[in-house]
Amino acid sequence: MEYHDPEEGRRVAERTRQFVEEEVLPVEREWLGQESVPDSVVADLRDAARDHDVYGPQIPDAYGGLGLGFRSMLPVFEEAGRSLLGPLALRCGAPDEGNMHTLELVGTEEQKERWLAPLAAGEMNSGFCMTEPLQGGGSDPKMLRTSARKEGDEWVIDGHKWWTTGGSDADVFLVMARSDPDAHPYEGTSIVLVPRDTDGVDVVRDVPHLGGEPVGSSHAEIRFDGARVPVENTLGPENAGFAVAQRRLGPARLTHCMRFGGMADRALDVATAYASEREAFGEPLAEKQSLRFRVARARTRLHAARTMVRHAADAIDAGDEARIPVAMAKVFTANVVQEAVDEAVQVCGGNGIGKDLPLADFYENVRSFRIIDGADEVHLRSIARAAFEDPKTDELEGLTRFGE
Repeated sequence: MEYHDPEEGRRVAERTRQFVEEEVLPVEREWLGQESVPDSVVADLRDAARDHDVYGPQIPDAYGGLGLGFRSMLPVFEEAGRSLLGPLALRCGAPDEGNMHTLELVGTEEQKERWLAPLAAGEMNSGFCMTEPLQGGGSDPKMLRTSARKEGDEWVIDGHKWWTTGGSDADVFLVMARSDPDAHPYEGTSIVLVPRDTDGVDVVRDVPHLGGEPVGSSHAEIRFDGARVPVENTLGPENAGFAVAQRRLGPARLTHCMRFGGMADRALDVATAYASEREAFGEPLAEKQSLRFRVARARTRLHAARTMVRHAADAIDAGDEARIPVAMAKVFTANVVQEAVDEAVQVCGGNGIGKDLPLADFYENVRSFRIIDGADEVHLRSIARAAFEDPKTDELEGLTRFGE
């Protein structure tokens, strides 16, 4: 499969695959079916990633990363995604990857020194607080209720957030809040950096959820009750939170696609290896035409998804926001990778749902991708809106109605 990835990206991707095979998979196998991998184990993997020269592919070299361009880092993310531990080891997993990218794009020098540098080094964790319970912002972020009001040179933040990925372990939160209640949310919302130890910040709980192990991914519920931070903690221009978030979310959706694409690719590798060894009814499962065709269809759709992601990435690299290509790539890939992992589980039967193989953990984790970073329905709504915004009514010329 030739995708015309940049040469630098291909070289780092090759090193990443070797690193995952040699360093990550042995640790993964040790922790399959167990509780979350300890921080000390993750720290050791990150040291090994530095030794293999694959740590922080997207992080600027000034902060200890490789400084790859967006288009070059995508194949690296795909190789990292072949294990749930890969993105953690390379420091390219959500939400820190997107949060670091946002700080790099619009952060002040002081903000970068205080938060980006330790995030890049793996010494700090972060959370992006956007989603709110029930009547708050979720798939419709215009419903955002969390407020940030100015008192002197401080923001006072009140609100209720949940599904903040990584929130249970975060040292700092990027909080989306209404900073101008009289303006439309798209023009009156700011992103404010709020340290976890700020008075009035209460990490209520880690919301119980499907998946998460063995990487220990958390989705926290958080309350902000009169939390005060300096106005200088505003990330990007005041009242431009949605514009900043869009610059974060578009690329982040594609990096999610690549990580989950790597997961699906490995799942199919596991399935074909198992089917080639497992005999039933007098021959290996791999000789059954129905099974072969199912794997072939999964491979074909995964190839199409990879191509769509790269097409959208090329547009972003050229300076285009590419909202519709990104939406198409995200919704298509999310369904393709889920179906591929499901097929792999089915091929492996009882061993597919057992925890001796990585497929069960993959299966639990992949389901969230059709919801996170915009549910399928949200992206389909955007795609449909673009499709119908300029209907070609001249195509109906010559149409006659019955009786006319």
